[in-house]
Amino acid sequence: MPVTVVRFNLVAPGAPPAALSARYRAALEMAAYADEHGISTVQTEEHHGAENNWLPSPFAFAGAVFGATRNIAVTVSAVIGPLHDPLRLAEDIAVLDLLSGGRLVTVAGIGYRPEEYALFDVDWKRRGRLQDELLETLLKAWTGEEFAYRGRRVRLTPRPYSDPHPLLLVGGSSKAAARRAARLGLPFFPSAHLPELEAYYKERLAEYGTEGWTMMPAAETPLLHLAEDPDRAWAAYGAHFLHEARTYASWQSGQIRSAVKSAATTVEELRAEGVYRILTPEQCVAQGLDSLVLHPLAGGMPLEEGWRSLGLFAERVVPALEG
Repeated sequence: MPVTVVRFNLVAPGAPPAALSARYRAALEMAAYADEHGISTVQTEEHHGAENNWLPSPFAFAGAVFGATRNIAVTVSAVIGPLHDPLRLAEDIAVLDLLSGGRLVTVAGIGYRPEEYALFDVDWKRRGRLQDELLETLLKAWTGEEFAYRGRRVRLTPRPYSDPHPLLLVGGSSKAAARRAARLGLPFFPSAHLPELEAYYKERLAEYGTEGWTMMPAAETPLLHLAEDPDRAWAAYGAHFLHEARTYASWQSGQIRSAVKSAATTVEELRAEGVYRILTPEQCVAQGLDSLVLHPLAGGMPLEEGWRSLGLFAERVVPALEG
C-alpha cells in the first residue's frame, strides 16, 4: 500500500491572529481524523519570517499532534539545523520521542534562505560546519552519557524512547549533504528523486565504512487535493495553490532541486505542470503513486474546503488502497 501523508505548513496570507488560531486548531483536528482513518504520516516543515505566516515551529506543532493522536507519525521535513541550539534541540526531540512512543521523524537540512539566518544572527557561511556540530551533538546527547561540547563536559537527560535514538535523516540535494550523512552513518533523504546522488551516498558509505540507507522520494511526488469536480475546484481554489508555489519558488535558487518546486506563473500553468493536482477519489487511486501527499490547507485554503478534501481522501481513497 502506498504511504499516505497529510501535509501542513499553516500558510495563511494576511490572516489575523484569530483566523490563524482557528487554522491551527483545525489542523490538529484534521490530524486526529487522519489518525482515526489509518493515514500513516503528518508532514510539517520550518520557515521563518514569511509574510504569509508559514509555520516557524514544527516541533511545537508536532507535540500538539502527538497529544491529539495515538498512531500517526509526524515527519518534520525539514528542520533548518544551524538555526537551532544543538543541546536544546536534542532535549526537545528526546521529549517528543518519549511523548509519542517513537513516532517522530526528523529530517535535518541546512535551508536555502540567507534571510532566515540573518533573522537569527547566524552566519550563513558557516552553515555546513554548524550542521556538522548539530548532528554530532544530537547523536552524542541521546546516548545519555557525558560528552565534550564546546570545550566543556555535558550530559543531557532524559534519554529518548527510541533505541538507539530517534529517527534522524540528513536532507538535501547536494553532495555535501550526502557526504555528511554517510560520514555519520545516518540515513539520507534527498529533496527530490536523485538516483545519482543516492549512488554517491552509497560510495561515501563504503569510503567511511559506515552503514546507512536512502529514503528516496518517488519520481512523482505531487501535492494532492481531492474534489468531486476538479474543474470547479481549480477555478475556485487554484489561486491558493499558485500562491504557495510562487512563494516557494521565489525562495530557491536555480541550483536547488525539490520534488515540489514549480515554475508556474499562472493557475493554468500550475495545473498543466502537475506538481499540484486536484483529483477525484477515483483518479487519485488510479494514479498509482508510491506516496500520496494530501495538502488540504494549501496556501490559505478555506477550512471547509480542506475538510472536504481530507474527508474524500480518508473515506474513499484510503479504503480503496487497503482493499
